[in-house]
Amino acid sequence: MFENLTDRLERAFKVLKGQGYITEINVAETVKEIRKALLDADVSYKIAKEFTDEVKKKAMGMNVLKAVSPGQLMVKIVYDELIDLMGRDAQDVNLKGSPSIILMAGLQGSGKTTHTAKLANLLKTKRGKKPLMVACDVYRPAAIEQLQVLGESIGVEVFCDLESKKPVDIAKRAVAHAKTWGHDVVIIDTAGRLAIDELMMEEIGNIKSAVNPHEILFVVDAMTGQDAVNTAKAFNDKLNFDGVILTKMDGDARGGSALTIKAVVDKPIKFIGVGEKMEALDVFHPDRMAERILGMGDVRSFVERAQEHFDEEEAAKLHKKIAKNQLNFDDFLAQIKQIKKMGNVKDLMGMIPGVGRAIKDVDIDDNSFKGVEAIIYSMTPEERQNPDILNGSRKKRIAHGSGTNIQEVNKLIKQFEEIRKMMKMASGGKAKQLMQGFQNMRRR
Repeated sequence: MFENLTDRLERAFKVLKGQGYITEINVAETVKEIRKALLDADVSYKIAKEFTDEVKKKAMGMNVLKAVSPGQLMVKIVYDELIDLMGRDAQDVNLKGSPSIILMAGLQGSGKTTHTAKLANLLKTKRGKKPLMVACDVYRPAAIEQLQVLGESIGVEVFCDLESKKPVDIAKRAVAHAKTWGHDVVIIDTAGRLAIDELMMEEIGNIKSAVNPHEILFVVDAMTGQDAVNTAKAFNDKLNFDGVILTKMDGDARGGSALTIKAVVDKPIKFIGVGEKMEALDVFHPDRMAERILGMGDVRSFVERAQEHFDEEEAAKLHKKIAKNQLNFDDFLAQIKQIKKMGNVKDLMGMIPGVGRAIKDVDIDDNSFKGVEAIIYSMTPEERQNPDILNGSRKKRIAHGSGTNIQEVNKLIKQFEEIRKMMKMASGGKAKQLMQGFQNMRRR
């Protein structure tokens, strides 16, 4: 996400690189490039101009500290303005009710049903809630069945009525069902509708009046760019929703909708969809998103994702093995599985400072580890446990069994040995040697 904007802003900041001090001329040139970058990211001209006017005003009003270059100062100003533009603080979903009722709204095809399930999964796994999903889309073929399938996959009950065609009645009965059976959150999936469709807008208004939701979330596709912002405004005028779920953020290289929805409708983005898996729903943090936009990575989100899948007992065993230099391919395979559980590989790597730019043109998907896994699975249990016994004939057999070649097998073994050495260095506190090892690997 935001790849294009990150590139354009980096070019804009280069105008000030090497400058000894800020002047009206070099600031004006930088600001002009920033405005072009925002417009290219599908930000409206009005918001882009207001943003850059504020950046210019703050830049010209600051004395440059001796320890800070003009370029660094401009990055800091843009960073602060981006956070303000996107809402500054992360906003949580309102769960104060008993049960808490969440109403999902949006256009058809925006991802409401999928994100109803993603939100239910997040509340169940990370907040310890017992959610109930409600199928109120009685118009789209197979919408109810889709929600039931998703509910089964995440272990969340779905309330539906295959006979009724009245969403208001279904929603009311679902809330009563939730109270009877101890569900503390009710998430109502509604039919997709256009803001100009008066009958459909009246229907969702009636659902709102009938169940009095504690939270109304507007689900919108980030790929629609500025149209997403316009649609959000139209729905907000009708529903006065509480927050936004922005879907398909992993597929939007521009990001204009994420930057401007808060400014246009004055409602926060609360969650972003970043992949197809049920776990691919993140809380939206404006400060972390600003860091990613400016190429700084997002280490905090990376660490949080890692901690979610962190097994202390397994980590302790692994640490002992590393200390004794006994790391093997079974351990390597286990770590690959852990990484895959964390989410989209390229998105994860983009959270590491400096890596996002380096891999922006590299095609990395969730199948990236398949070749590595095939090679390891083609080894015998003894070979995985004792990599040192891998001789020429064994490598040839492994290459044949994995559908690869000797070169690829040798490359994996070499990388594994380097990783094993670096982990050994890290466990011994040899940070300097570890960093040198990483640099050597990068040069290759």
